[in-house]
Amino acid sequence: MTLNDLVRFASRKENFTELKDYLEFCLDFLDFIACPGAIQAEIVARNENHYRFIQFKNEDFSISRPLNSNLLYTSKAARHEFVQFMKIISDVRKMDIPSAREVVNRSFYTMQQSIGASLDALPAGQSNTARKINGDLFERFIRLLLIRVGIECTSGVIQVPVKVHNVEQFSMSYQHDLIIKSGELVKVIGSVKTSSKDRLDKIFVDKFLLAKLTGKDIPHVAIFLNDVQRKGKNPQEYGVNATFLPGHFKGYTIKLNPLDGVYYFDIRPNMLTEPILKDHIRTFDHFLFSEVWTLCARQ
Repeated sequence: MTLNDLVRFASRKENFTELKDYLEFCLDFLDFIACPGAIQAEIVARNENHYRFIQFKNEDFSISRPLNSNLLYTSKAARHEFVQFMKIISDVRKMDIPSAREVVNRSFYTMQQSIGASLDALPAGQSNTARKINGDLFERFIRLLLIRVGIECTSGVIQVPVKVHNVEQFSMSYQHDLIIKSGELVKVIGSVKTSSKDRLDKIFVDKFLLAKLTGKDIPHVAIFLNDVQRKGKNPQEYGVNATFLPGHFKGYTIKLNPLDGVYYFDIRPNMLTEPILKDHIRTFDHFLFSEVWTLCARQ
């Protein structure tokens, strides 16, 4: 595939309806960037050297989002590891070993970032469109993965009845990215976003309001791809900035209500070391291999 082919394919959400669509597109993307002369340059972040930016050879010499080279597979590695990924998720509850967890996290990260990086090559005036497509495809990818491992889930609207003196007066509609059910019973509600930027407050408030309106403690989780963005205007000085707000997260967790799980593919170092953060934020494998099953089993 050429760069134009990749951008055109990634821009059409109907091209991604099954897990294999994400996998096959990612291999095409990795093959492209590995081809000698296909890209203008690979730029290393000045402050965190394991983040790289791809500069494309299109008219605008577009530059991609930061890509974590500790997570992103090379083309050669991906061809082997993606086979393992499909085997693992075919029976995930029996495959809970550290190497399997790493394969899941890195494979998913690589597949999703191949879409995001391709969309970064769209003209600058279409950046909002690119973000929307990438976000929608990330949500779909998570749901497809959960369905593959045996979790009944969807996205959509939950109708919340509002009662006065035990008599329903009206209902309120809440849109959610991820609704995990057992039959008709909602077991888990999830927010699935590529980044927590500008979205963290709403997730905590949604859990608080739903509990107040229904009198029920329905587990709420949040799944994020990463929380880094490019900083700097000169490619020679590019670095990364964190978009996560630790103070907000700690304040809402302590003073409002804690979420029942917050998960990242590309987790930030402070999330592993700071009090409160390290107790509530984990990598995505914890959700897939164990915690989603525990949440679904709650009465």
